[in-house]
Order: sequence, then C-alpha cells, then structure tokens
Amino acid sequence: MLTEIKISKNIYDLQKEIEQLQSELDDLGDPPVRIPELIENSNLIRLNEYLIKSDQKKTNLISIYEQYSKSMGILLSSVFEIQAQLKEILHEQSSLIESKPKSKPKSKPKSKPKSKPKSKPKSKPKSKPKSKK
Repeated sequence: MLTEIKISKNIYDLQKEIEQLQSELDDLGDPPVRIPELIENSNLIRLNEYLIKSDQKKTNLISIYEQYSKSMGILLSSVFEIQAQLKEILHEQSSLIESKPKSKPKSKPKSKPKSKPKSKPKSKPKSKPKSKK
C-alpha cells in the first residue's frame, strides 16, 4: 500500500515536472531570427545559445518521460496483480456457491418466552339454563 502511494505521488510529481519543462521549452520560442546588421558570427552565437538551451530542456524532458513511463509500468503491473487476485477470489466464491447442497432451509423452531406474563385466567361465560318448552 505504501509503495502504491509512493508511485502515485511520484507520477504526480513527474507530471508536474513534465508540464514545467514543456512550459520552459515553449517559453524559449522559435530560434532567433538572423539580424542582417550583425556579423555572421554573432548570429551563429545567438543560434548556438538557443540550441544549447533547447537541447538541455529536451534532454531533461526525455529523462522525466523515461521515469514517468517506468512508474506507469509499475503501476500498471500492480493493477494487473490486483485484477488477477480479484479473479481468483471470484472463482473461489463461485465454486463455493456451486458446491453448496441445495436443500430446503430448515424452519427455525419458535422459541417460547422464558417467563409468561402474569394475567388473570379467563373465566368461561356462564351459560344460561336452557328452558324446556
């Protein structure tokens, strides 16, 4: 469980780094435009500086993507492990259900109250004497 938390935190951190590096790379913009007033060497130096920065950002981005893909692979393998475990549990439970004998459920005997409440005995109504006609 702790490893899974580390992996998901690591993936989140890597995603943030990727976004940051992509933003920095986008901020570099396009290569500098040649300025005709400058000498050729100045234009080449400016282009070289841009390419160095761009290449460094791209190298960092590739490195982060590599770490990210490894973390995703670990996460994916743990998901497959969980899936396999769930399938095993499902098969075990289904085999238990199939192996149970199908018998009628026994009715539970009604339990008598332990103590009867005291009540007056019911008296029979007195019957009227029958008269002979």
